[in-house]
Amino acid sequence: MPILPSISTFFIVLSGILVAIGWRYIVKGNAKKHKKTMIAAAISALIFFIIYVSRTIFIGNTSFGGPDDLKIYYTIFLIFHITLATTGAIFGIVTLTLAFKRKIRIHRKIGPVTSIIWFFTAATGTVVYLLLYILYEGGETTSLIKAILGT
Repeated sequence: MPILPSISTFFIVLSGILVAIGWRYIVKGNAKKHKKTMIAAAISALIFFIIYVSRTIFIGNTSFGGPDDLKIYYTIFLIFHITLATTGAIFGIVTLTLAFKRKIRIHRKIGPVTSIIWFFTAATGTVVYLLLYILYEGGETTSLIKAILGT
């Protein structure tokens, strides 16, 4: 299913764009549009996650297929992206939960931090996609650990 990485990347980029739009709405004072847009961003991120996990479970992960001298830089970048994505997902869940529980004072404090983390997550995820599938031909499809460590 070579199209799955493109589809999942589309949804993570879409989630980042929706977060930016949602942030703009709240800055303009439009809480209703902000809420709807942020929920759409969360749904988009969830669709990404479902596709990514399904692909990982059923197909595996693609290792870096570019030049060997770039592999260490790619690996460091990938670990940074994974850490950022995990942090962003946790922050996202907490931020959404605070909003739904109407704990708006705390939501307002961590919302911008969450958004910034998510922008970087979407951007670094796109770079990983470009490195694995566009700029270089992907390496072998293998388990997550093997793909990260390059073994």
